[in-house]
Amino acid sequence: MKLDEGSLTPLYQQVMGEIRKGIEDGSYNTGDKIPSEVELSEMYSVSRITVRRAVEELVGEGILTKKQGKGTYVTKHKVQRKITQESMVQSFSEMCQVNGLTPGAHVVERDVVSGDKISQDYQGVSPEDRFVYIRRVRTADGLPIMLETNYYPYDRFEFLLETDLEDASLFEVIERVFGFKPGDSSPTLVQITLATADIAHDLSINVGEPLFQLDTYLTDDRGEPLFYEHQYVVGNRFSLVI
Repeated sequence: MKLDEGSLTPLYQQVMGEIRKGIEDGSYNTGDKIPSEVELSEMYSVSRITVRRAVEELVGEGILTKKQGKGTYVTKHKVQRKITQESMVQSFSEMCQVNGLTPGAHVVERDVVSGDKISQDYQGVSPEDRFVYIRRVRTADGLPIMLETNYYPYDRFEFLLETDLEDASLFEVIERVFGFKPGDSSPTLVQITLATADIAHDLSINVGEPLFQLDTYLTDDRGEPLFYEHQYVVGNRFSLVI
């Protein structure tokens, strides 16, 4: 199976494309072990270094999984689907549903923090103010897509410390309690950042992987700040329509 050495596309990317095609057409099914580096090298007439680069890239994308001493396998997510967000105030759960995916959420940390933690971010905050801090991983069909870290004024949101937030939409929780959904999310800062060790651990990705970082104020029905959030979104699993 000869690759196009005259192509502008690097050989490792051509190998990646062939493996992806095999997953999409059913040649490799979920949980299947793919050929070894030696076998792939012989199949495509390329060096093992080229094959290793292709496999590592696909592992980084979550398409393949390496098992120590056993080989490399197709993950349960055969083809990653990009999630398109068409509105900055669309909840993650709504976004998943629009894309035909099942939303999920897992609480990583929940605490009460002082205002000095976010005084430079949140409007009108003093060090004496307290906030409910919630850190959750959001998933689509079980695949980690986003890490959200949210800060809620304690006096208004103390109830979140005891609320079951596993696989729950915070927008729906807020609507159930207050009778409205979060409104405008302006201003929102969108930038590219790299996954730190703790973020990579929570999202099951490699350290240094590119992420979208969205820093947002969400307002209530009166236009007052409701909560402040940082979202870290896996870049190759998400697309944002602006």
